[in-house]
Amino acid sequence: MDSVDLEVLRHSAEWIESGRRVLLVTVVKTWGSSPRPEGAMLAVRDDGHVVGSVSGGCIEDDIIDRVRREGLTATQCEAVTYGVSADEARRFGLPCGGTIQLVIEPLTRESGILALLREIEAGHLVTRRLDLGTGFATLHPAQATDSLAFDGRVLSTIHGPRYRMLVIGASQLSKYLAQIAVGLDYQVTVCDPREEYTETWDIPGVTLVRTMPDDTVHAMRLDERCAVVALTHDPKLDDLALMEALKSPAFYVGALGSRANNAKRRERLQEVDVTEAEIARLHGPIGLYIGSRTPPEIAISILAEITAVKNGVALPEAVRIAGAKAQLAANPACEVTQK
Repeated sequence: MDSVDLEVLRHSAEWIESGRRVLLVTVVKTWGSSPRPEGAMLAVRDDGHVVGSVSGGCIEDDIIDRVRREGLTATQCEAVTYGVSADEARRFGLPCGGTIQLVIEPLTRESGILALLREIEAGHLVTRRLDLGTGFATLHPAQATDSLAFDGRVLSTIHGPRYRMLVIGASQLSKYLAQIAVGLDYQVTVCDPREEYTETWDIPGVTLVRTMPDDTVHAMRLDERCAVVALTHDPKLDDLALMEALKSPAFYVGALGSRANNAKRRERLQEVDVTEAEIARLHGPIGLYIGSRTPPEIAISILAEITAVKNGVALPEAVRIAGAKAQLAANPACEVTQK
């Protein structure tokens, strides 16, 4: 679930509890180009205040204008469509004649938004099924492969973390990486058995474990929606995790380090029964070459690469650390240091 949409649910719950009236607007279908995907949400308060988005801004403006002119009087859920004609598409900022269908739901305490938030914050992936006729919503366990469904009568939306990330090492870099990854809707686990690194760990929303990395990999039962990032620079820890993670279906396995350290790591893995095909899956040096120097910048670089891999984007070698370093070796005057 997009963390932006989680913010929508949190504000909705707060507004309802404070006695305000709220509309929850959900994108349920798009045709052509659309600025926001199916499942994107917008909450509109009875005074026109909003959080979230369902378009580039024009649809939001139209809904806000209606609420301010007519008040928030709706008591029934409804499905509405914007951008049917080319003129409407242009009016509402939908590119290329795009069309968007929304479900508009008046929220009450009985809508179960607080219960939904508790499930999400507990790390559970759940389906919320809304009957548009009755306005009644129920929660059910969901699978990572489930997706939004709308048949005109019942809307099923998926909430909670779809992806997991295991970070080896509780370093300063790990803190920035974990914080940003949580914002990208990963369920993050940081593993470090070293007390001197974990004693001051205090990142909300991130699970810290002090078990050995290989045991943690086994316990997490990595699947194709998992990423593993080794950041300790300690072969006794990083390699333990990598040798197990590379045998898993995890979509991304990478390790921090220079090109020389990465080459040595690959040699070590060859000696411990990791196949050439498995070693070929290892990303390293990790990150995209953006001139990163500080831990926050390096974290952004790493997560940019992970995001590209997750989204199936083929990256040119020139933007990868190794490729960029090789090019810069021929022109040292242009070099910018990135670990």
